Parts: sequence; C-alpha cells; structure tokens
Amino acid sequence: MTEKTTTPAAQPTTATVELDTPVVRGEQRIAEIALRKPSAGELRGVNLADVLQMQTDALIKLIPRLSQPSLTDHEARQMDPADLVQCGSEIAGFLLSKRARGETE
Repeated sequence: MTEKTTTPAAQPTTATVELDTPVVRGEQRIAEIALRKPSAGELRGVNLADVLQMQTDALIKLIPRLSQPSLTDHEARQMDPADLVQCGSEIAGFLLSKRARGETE
C-alpha cells in the first residue's frame, strides 16, 4: 500500500505597494494596495508578453482584478505613472518561475 502525503495548499503570494499618489475614492484615500498573484483564469484576455513588458493596457486590465482594496478600471487608468510602474513590476514578478527569480526549493 502506498501512502500519500498531502502538502498544505500554498498561500497566495501578495505584495504591498505604497502609492506615491493616493487614489481618492469619495472621502477615502487609498495610500497602499495589496496585489495578489493571479490565477490562470484572471489572466484571460491579457497577453502575457505585454504584462512582462509592462504594457499600460495590460496592467490597467489586471490591477482591478488583483488589487485589495479592489480598484476600479477608472481608478487604475487615473493612477500616477510611477505607481503604475511599481504595480507592474510586482505583477510581472508574479509570473516568473522560481528558477527565473533565483529561488531554490
């Protein structure tokens, strides 16, 4: 009889981004957002090469899907360019393999 070992489900990878220019939503000011690693389904309709090259349209499509608090499409389009690049760097990093990031198991 073969014994199966189960490993605990991996926790989603997240990254916190402090915004240089907070997003204003009514009276609320969002000064930082958490981005989580996307699942394959959340990447549908997005060219992965565009994400890795940090193409603006691809990032604006993904940020509302991955951010907490969840930003709207309009809020993502209105982000400061420096904040957009910072979010893009984090999202692109999620798509790299452990080997590409230099991590070992």
